[in-house]
Amino acid sequence: MNRRPASNTGARTGAKTGAKTGAGLAWAKAGVHAAALAPASYLAWQVAEVWRTGSDALGADPVAAIEHRTGLWALRLLLITLAITPVRQLTGQSVLLRFRRMLGLYAFFYASLHLAAYLVFDLGGYWAQIFEEIAKRPYITVGFTAWLLLVPLAVTSTLGWMRRLGRRWGQLHRLVYAVAVLAVLHFWWLVKSDVREPAVYAGIVAVLLGWRVFRRLSVRRTTAAR
Repeated sequence: MNRRPASNTGARTGAKTGAKTGAGLAWAKAGVHAAALAPASYLAWQVAEVWRTGSDALGADPVAAIEHRTGLWALRLLLITLAITPVRQLTGQSVLLRFRRMLGLYAFFYASLHLAAYLVFDLGGYWAQIFEEIAKRPYITVGFTAWLLLVPLAVTSTLGWMRRLGRRWGQLHRLVYAVAVLAVLHFWWLVKSDVREPAVYAGIVAVLLGWRVFRRLSVRRTTAAR
C-alpha cells in the first residue's frame, strides 16, 4: 500500500488552515468596515430625508445633531482603537492588531466630518473665521488641536511610512494619547452643564491610559529585578 509522505500531508493541512484563517480575517474586516460606516450611512440617509421632505428626522436642530453624532463617533472609534492594545495584552489575541489602523482611520474620518460640518453649517463657508473662533472659544481650540494632531497619524499610518520613520513612527503615534485627552476635554467644555456623558468617556480614557502606565512600570520592575 502506498502512503503519502507526511511532509506533503502537513503542508496541505497548513495551507488549508492558512486559507481558512485568511478568509475569516477578510470577513471580519468587512464586518468592521460595515459597522464603522453604518453611523455615517444612517446619518446621510436622515440628512437626505430632511432635505427632501422637511421631516424632523434629525430633531429640532439638525446642524447640532450632525455635529454631535459625527464628533461622538470620532471619539468612540478613537477609544476603541486605544482599547485594542490592552485587550490584546489581556487575551493574547494578536490578530486584533490587524484592525487598529482601520479603526484609527475611521476615527479620523468621523473627526473630519465633524470639522467639515462645523465649517459648512456653523461658519457658512467662511472658513477664515475658524482662526477667530479658535482664539475666542477654548472648546474649539482643543477640538481643532486634536484634529490637527490626528492628521500626521492618518498620513503616516501606512507600512511605507512605518519603514521610513522606523523607531520615530512609534514615538509619533503616541500623540494619539494627547488626542484622546483633548477630544474628551473638547466634549466636556462643549456641553458645559450636564457633563455626565463626557465624564463617562473621560473615565474610559483614564482607564486606557492608566493601563499603559501600569504595564510600562511593570516591565521596568521586571527588568530591574533581573
